[in-house]
Amino acid sequence: MPGGRLTQQERQQIALGLADGLAYAEIARRLDRPTSTITREVMRNGGPTAYRADLAHRATERRARRRRQAAPRRGSQAAPQAFGRDPEAVRAYEETLTTVYMQSGTPPMMARVMACLTISDAGSLTASELVERLQVSPASVSKAIAFLESQELVRRERHEGRRERYVVDDEVMYQAMMASVRATAQVAETTRQGVGILGRDTPAGARLENTARFLDFVSESLARAADQAREILHTKPETTSGGTAESRSDH
Repeated sequence: MPGGRLTQQERQQIALGLADGLAYAEIARRLDRPTSTITREVMRNGGPTAYRADLAHRATERRARRRRQAAPRRGSQAAPQAFGRDPEAVRAYEETLTTVYMQSGTPPMMARVMACLTISDAGSLTASELVERLQVSPASVSKAIAFLESQELVRRERHEGRRERYVVDDEVMYQAMMASVRATAQVAETTRQGVGILGRDTPAGARLENTARFLDFVSESLARAADQAREILHTKPETTSGGTAESRSDH
C-alpha cells in the first residue's frame, strides 16, 4: 500500500532487488513506493551490502514500540512545534536528512545526532535533550558526538555548571570544509612521496604524480571557494512588510 508502512514481504523484495544489483529507483518502481522510502529503509538498516529483510522488519517494530512508549499519555498534549510547524512533516524531514548524511558516509547514529542538531532552531542541544529526542542511550549519544567532533562538524560549549551543549552553527560547516581540504592536501603530499620511491618515469610513478596534481588542484580550489562563500553562512532571514522572509548577509 503506497504511503503505508513497508510490509515484511516488501522488505524481502527490497533484499532481493539489492542482491540483483537493482538501483533504489527501480526497486521503488516495482513496489510502487517513493525512491526516498526505499533509500531510507536500506540506509537505516545496514546499507545496501548488509541489508537483511528479517532484521530490518524487527528493528522497525522495535522503533515503533519505543515511539509508542515515548508518546504522551492520553489526556496530555504534546509540546507544540515552534513557528506553527507540522510535527509529522518535521519528523519526516529529519529522517530524510539523516538518510542523506548516511549516504554521504556518516555512520547511522552519528547521522541521526547531526540531523537532530541541524534542525534545532538554537543549533545546540544537551546530551539529555538528544537522548530524549532520539530515544537512545547516553552512551550512543556520547559516541556519536565524539565522532562528529573528530570531523569538526560539532563543537562543545559549557553551560550552567558542568552541563555541556553540543553546537552546530554557522562556522562549523566552514571549519568542516577546511578540515576536508587539509585531509585532501595531506593525501596529495603522501601520494607525491611515492613518485620519488617508484620513479617519476615509471607507470606507477606517473600515475601517482598525476593523482597528486589532481588532489592539489581540488584542495586549493575547494579552499578558495569556501573562503569566497563563507559569508553566505552568516546570512540572516529578514522579514519584509508582507510578512515573508528574505535573506541578507551581515558582511
